[in-house]
Amino acid sequence: MPRLIALALVISATVAASAQQRMNVLFCIADDWGYPHASAYGDRAVKTPAFDRVAKEGALFTRAFSAAPSCTASRASILTGQAPHRLGVGANLWSDLPAKYATYPDLLEKAGYQIGKTRKAWGPGKLQDRPHDPAGRNFKSFEEFMKNVPDGKPFCFWLGAPDPHRPYEKALAETAGIDPKNVTIPPYIPDTPATRADAVDYLAEVQRFDADVAAALDLLDKKGLAGNTLVVITGDNGWPWPRAKANLYDAGTRQPFAIRWPGRTAGQTIDRLTVLTDLAPTFLDAAGVAIPADMTGQSLMPVLSKGAKLAPRDAVFLERERHANCRAGNVGYPCRAIRTETHLYVRNYFPDRWPAGDPDSTGVQGAFGDIDAGPTKALILAKRDDPEHRKYFDLACAKRPAEELYDVEADPHQLTNLAADEKHAAAKADLAAKLQKWMTETQDLRATEPQTTAWDGYPYYGGAQKGK
Repeated sequence: MPRLIALALVISATVAASAQQRMNVLFCIADDWGYPHASAYGDRAVKTPAFDRVAKEGALFTRAFSAAPSCTASRASILTGQAPHRLGVGANLWSDLPAKYATYPDLLEKAGYQIGKTRKAWGPGKLQDRPHDPAGRNFKSFEEFMKNVPDGKPFCFWLGAPDPHRPYEKALAETAGIDPKNVTIPPYIPDTPATRADAVDYLAEVQRFDADVAAALDLLDKKGLAGNTLVVITGDNGWPWPRAKANLYDAGTRQPFAIRWPGRTAGQTIDRLTVLTDLAPTFLDAAGVAIPADMTGQSLMPVLSKGAKLAPRDAVFLERERHANCRAGNVGYPCRAIRTETHLYVRNYFPDRWPAGDPDSTGVQGAFGDIDAGPTKALILAKRDDPEHRKYFDLACAKRPAEELYDVEADPHQLTNLAADEKHAAAKADLAAKLQKWMTETQDLRATEPQTTAWDGYPYYGGAQKGK
């Protein structure tokens, strides 16, 4: 009997040690934070010391993209590791994420992890058959969550922030120390004092998000958990500006993205094409949990391995269905895209619809309601008939052809559509074929029924909610 007791103690100690060694996960996500608005990328106007620290101690990704430029769909793809079109209603804003779609927090919880979240996680939308948010039960803060994690138990926490989603707090910008002269205004936005002030307001909230992350990193240090916690910092879609958020151009999908993975090479800069759908399989891989076959994302563990020889990822795929309720009949503006290192090809399935919403929409965001209300949007709409400013309105709101093709090296902001240029016909055909192949392989309904209205028919759970 004493020998059995001794054996039981050894087994118990081994299990406890194994749990202690399992990698924790801290996922930090901002709301509407786009690339390259972090000091690690050379943005002189904003200071993001927490993001920069994780990038320095881990890896800074320069070609990371959200699967969709819309909050609900992007967050659903992060949680499930699946392309949005595979999630039914989950591909729309203000929708649902049915429980039949497994999420990485659920899988980690079943594997013995403590899971939790704070503030914005999945959504916006209305969950029909889940006991709590897919990211986990809600806690007031990361600190409160940590008080509830038993010693030695691995954890997975979603640190969600409402920043830098509109509307902005003007008082915050007044004390943020951001010089409007250092702000970079992209060429699809008029460069005026008003747009610079608007950008300062946005960057002030980026800095507040970074401060939230810094507090979480400090807590990990204080508890001695930094060496055993995988930290990821990113955003869910592009910044909330005209021709950015809710669009498949880089301004709507390219994300700041940094990972600190203890024990792996620090100080890396990774240019490999990455999509945030990769996060779910990455977290499962880090925890030693089997990755479900239906996940379309790829684990980033091999990417972060020093000296790893990987087949190049020649493209990532982007998509959108219905964003805001801003068109007659509450229809969306569906499109699919393929982004390579050199090109962006976009397929617009209903070019007769207004890409930013109807001009006479009376929804929460007003006319062209897929663009969040704010000073920059107001300026562009007010000056739409001014010959010097008309181009900004057209870039953001005018109807678009069925196909768009951009040379992202020569035209990084994707302003000149080359789809009708015969010199680029071969490149367009190649990208269109690759996009179609991927859509077929991932069971995208639009691969066989390009003009299906299936997503238009899903419930819309948004109301008069505004802001964050």
